[in-house]
Amino acid sequence: MKNDQTTIRDIALKLGVSISTVSRALRNVEDINPETKRAVLETAKILNYEPNRIAQSLRSKKTNILGVVVPQINLHFFSSAISGIQEYASHHYYSVIISQSLESLQTEETAIHALISNRVDGLLISLSSETNHTDHLQQLIQKKIPIVLFDRVVDGLNATRVIVDDHDGAFKAVEHLIKTGCKRIAYVGGPPHLYISNQRKQGYLAALKKYNIEVDDTLIVCCDNLQTDPALKAEALLNTEERPDAFFCLNDPVAIMVMQVIKSKQLNIPNDVSIIGFTNEPVSQYIEPSLTTVSQPSYEIGEMAASLFIEQIENKESFVPVTKVLPTELVLRNSTRTNCK
Repeated sequence: MKNDQTTIRDIALKLGVSISTVSRALRNVEDINPETKRAVLETAKILNYEPNRIAQSLRSKKTNILGVVVPQINLHFFSSAISGIQEYASHHYYSVIISQSLESLQTEETAIHALISNRVDGLLISLSSETNHTDHLQQLIQKKIPIVLFDRVVDGLNATRVIVDDHDGAFKAVEHLIKTGCKRIAYVGGPPHLYISNQRKQGYLAALKKYNIEVDDTLIVCCDNLQTDPALKAEALLNTEERPDAFFCLNDPVAIMVMQVIKSKQLNIPNDVSIIGFTNEPVSQYIEPSLTTVSQPSYEIGEMAASLFIEQIENKESFVPVTKVLPTELVLRNSTRTNCK
């Protein structure tokens, strides 16, 4: 079958110049005659010429394609972060291929392998809740494949990271609960190996310590499965004789699950039980009652991750991995009391 796609040979024949002249004009080589360059570009446009990206990448060892792996695209935080990534990348002539791990370590590893096999220049990764080791990430670093971790990250890896101040965000949330009279505050976290879960737990503990509230380990629960465990853990806590009077949750989806359990017990939110989430998903302001939460600058996280990735690409030999920490903001709504006690 004949391939009707225009080639640089077609442009050269049309203009009566050499193939190398057309190639140099299209690559914007400085020593090309301005008139020749203009003619080549105009002819390329008329003939609907599209560069052969595969051939270009083989020559330059660079595809200008960025791979992104996130746990779930349907969460607003990740879709917003992807928007930040894509906008910044497109302004710097990068295309983006997106994959999701669906909170599975195996799917994450498969997605990373597929993206690398398709010759992406590097990866931006937010880890799945199952990711409890870094072997697959260490292999990327050993192969000198540029990576940037964002939001869901790990310690002990020589890679650039973009995160928010999870500790401070959690501290502000729990401090608000304490100031409004809550004394038995439960923390519903994620898997123990998850960096954000531990940082938010440490912020929770720091707030209790500041206000001289004794730590009750029975109020601190870890959820290995973020789809089912939060509801089960909340149910168990609310069935105890001394039930919590407040919940601080890993994120908004977890908080919304816990809210449903509280309502099923015919308890009033916030008069009987207060609750705070983390992330500020759009749905949080529309549920009843609206959810007090900790807001993260998701778009800016994606934008900064893409910026650091391109900086790493352009300065591959001299680039030193960094950790960028962005601030959070407590957003007060109706799921917590307004009166301080």
